Amino acid sequence: MPAERGVSAFTPSPVLDRWNADAAGVRPAALESGDNVITMFDIIGEDWWTGGGVTAKKVASQLRAIGDRPVEVQINSPGGDMFEGLAVYNVLREHPQPITVKVMGMAASAASIIAMAGDTIQIGAASFIMIHNCWVVAMGNRHDMAEVAAFLSPFDQAMADVYAQRTGQKAADCAKWMDDETYMSGSIAIDRGFADELLAADQTKVDEKAKASDASVNEIRAMELALVAGGATRSDARARINKIKGTPGAALDPADTPGAGGDSELKASIEKLTQSFRS
Repeated sequence: MPAERGVSAFTPSPVLDRWNADAAGVRPAALESGDNVITMFDIIGEDWWTGGGVTAKKVASQLRAIGDRPVEVQINSPGGDMFEGLAVYNVLREHPQPITVKVMGMAASAASIIAMAGDTIQIGAASFIMIHNCWVVAMGNRHDMAEVAAFLSPFDQAMADVYAQRTGQKAADCAKWMDDETYMSGSIAIDRGFADELLAADQTKVDEKAKASDASVNEIRAMELALVAGGATRSDARARINKIKGTPGAALDPADTPGAGGDSELKASIEKLTQSFRS
């Protein structure tokens, strides 16, 4: 970047850390019996590490299966690729029936854009909506950086416009909150128009197994971002991590996953490497 136009917008590591601490593992207290519920308990965009991720293609397929009926979208996500988030938002907005969004734990970054597609947005009192400017990894001289800034500007404006349209706030105020990387609790989100009402307290729970899995995968995602920020390509970063971690493109095995009660030597190695990258 900027010579390469295959650009991805990321969720930065501090957001992943916040999600690990405050929202990882939050799930519905009871399984929904209806077949019109779309769950987004993952990053936004395809996830190379797990084979999962929330994409516009998957959401469009789910909406076709639901048909001409109201839809419930449950979100607990640290975000991911902002460009994919905008695509998912537009797919949901095209649905002819009402959409109810439930922010179960956190709708951060690209996930906050998707949340704005709800005709009704419900949020837990201890849940968060987080908004910030488009975040990418770039390198080069000052002319390259100026080009990157100019390239990103319309996307930041598009996000501010989406927030302003849904909330009734001024776009300039939304842009300021994006500049400040703002976390809004349930009551603040409702006060500012980012949500309409609180979820009942008994509608969510913390799944400890899911929490450990969420946090473990995020450690690897954060390590990848650190390597890319240091100048490595994504393919090189993934190859280096795989020398420690194991098999790409599949669900992580607890035996080789940090924080999941597996190989203690591997866990210590990855944690040490991650800390060195962050420092």
